[in-house]
Amino acid sequence: MSQMRWRRRWIALLLLIAATAPALWMQPENPQPEGRKSEFHFIRLEYVDGFSLRRRFGRGWWMQDWPEADMHFTQGIQRLTRIDTGEGRHVPLTDDRIFEYPWAYATQVGYWQLTDPEINRLRDYLLRGGFLVVDDFHGPAEWEVFRETMHRVFPNQPILEIDPGNPLLHVLYDIGERVQIPGLRHLRRGPGGSIYVQTEHVPPHWRAIYDNKGRMLVAINYNMDVGDAWEHADMPEYPEAMTALAYRFGLNYIIYSMTH
Repeated sequence: MSQMRWRRRWIALLLLIAATAPALWMQPENPQPEGRKSEFHFIRLEYVDGFSLRRRFGRGWWMQDWPEADMHFTQGIQRLTRIDTGEGRHVPLTDDRIFEYPWAYATQVGYWQLTDPEINRLRDYLLRGGFLVVDDFHGPAEWEVFRETMHRVFPNQPILEIDPGNPLLHVLYDIGERVQIPGLRHLRRGPGGSIYVQTEHVPPHWRAIYDNKGRMLVAINYNMDVGDAWEHADMPEYPEAMTALAYRFGLNYIIYSMTH
């Protein structure tokens, strides 16, 4: 084969790689292996968001901290409990498989733009016994997006602060701390190597939505980034106290969802 023909083939191959690489980066692994059935799988909700607000090559906001946060937290569940834990999964909100799982996690809910079918499915999922944890959204603008969305889901259910005596805070660990759990980007190093939080989004809030019988349906981590604390649990730069609190909250969320 002539040198010119080889050169043309190499150019064509490089162009093909350049064209397909961004698409591969943007998409999660799919289809997902089902694996064996377990008591618990970390379920991350896929949802419709504002495409114009996306970053990082168009990745959906539901993918923030994926898959590292899910993997690290799942390892923590295996280490700290006897729950039979399977591999983490991500499921579209409108997928019927969502009803197979009692617990689900949604991040960056200040950017979601749920369609009417997603709103109806979320309401159905929660009223059938599902439990949703929302995380990593900050400030009044993002709060208003989340609040308006949940008003569409439950027009007559208020969003309330979680009081210290709530069973959620005592179902496995007794949690009394209300320390802000920040994203890694909000940590700064001070004099003598001390680490502190620098963010305009304060104070942190643990809030919830309940059904008419008092069962918690949605646990809300506002002005916090619990997913970052899970993801960076093995980083010296991330304070141990914040990571430990994030894991205790996460495990309480799971035990509550599986027992209420």
